[in-house]
Amino acid sequence: MIKTKDLTKYYGKSRGIEKLNLEVNQGEIFGFIGPNGAGKSTTVRTLLNLIFPTSGQGKIFDLDIVKDTVKIRKDVGYVPAEVHFYSDMIVKDFIQYSTKFYCKDYQDFMEELAQKLELDLSRKIGDLSSGNKKKVAIVIAMVFKPKLLIFDEPTSGLDPLIQSKFFQLLKDAKKDGTTIFFSSHVLSVVQKICDRVGIIKEGQLIKVEKISQILKTKAKNIRIVSEELELEKTDDMKNFKHINDTYYFTYTGDISDLLNQIKASKIDDMSMTEPSLDEVFLHYYKAEEQS
Repeated sequence: MIKTKDLTKYYGKSRGIEKLNLEVNQGEIFGFIGPNGAGKSTTVRTLLNLIFPTSGQGKIFDLDIVKDTVKIRKDVGYVPAEVHFYSDMIVKDFIQYSTKFYCKDYQDFMEELAQKLELDLSRKIGDLSSGNKKKVAIVIAMVFKPKLLIFDEPTSGLDPLIQSKFFQLLKDAKKDGTTIFFSSHVLSVVQKICDRVGIIKEGQLIKVEKISQILKTKAKNIRIVSEELELEKTDDMKNFKHINDTYYFTYTGDISDLLNQIKASKIDDMSMTEPSLDEVFLHYYKAEEQS
């Protein structure tokens, strides 16, 4: 559904994205993650031909993102990071105005989406909070049931309950065959909803992996509580901390070796957990810096 080859965008001498090679498959929810300034929004805007690439190629539906942009937009729903609409218009009127670009009546689905997102269709857009304006953008993007949805930080401004309802809407859209490109710096959000994730740093894609695989790491977060533990610190113990009688570290070695080391000591409590996506994300960033 989306394919880029060495896609590059510079703002004068300033870097946007560099030689981005990315593939998003049909029917998947693809997470695109990185901190602010990494190049996420530049990628989205370049794909949508809101800004022109400096070099390289991009395709959506196997159509060129520059030459075939009009054809592409007929089947793409987009929610920008920052939402700006006509302040004096009523929400319902503005959504209906937007859907008139697509020769079909979407009244029923508009009302269904608004109800699920708890969006008041009778209010003026200028009177809405930033979160409710984001709901308007989500309804406009989804109401005509496009083949591809592109979201740039779509959950900003949404409270946790509405986020949960929004995620369910995305899952329902995926069941109907919609492909979703989901750009965010909130890793917990990406972890909940996405099938695969691409990690971008300073304009370059450094890793693409399934969410299940990226979390399936050998590393484990260890916490041991013991008054008499004699623990020999090894290279497999990362971020090692000893506070009072509690030891904290991330263990990357063979767990059986660790258990053999501590089995002679009296252990008051012990826990072993998988690292969060945030921790894995930082690991990839650090690994890239070292390389």
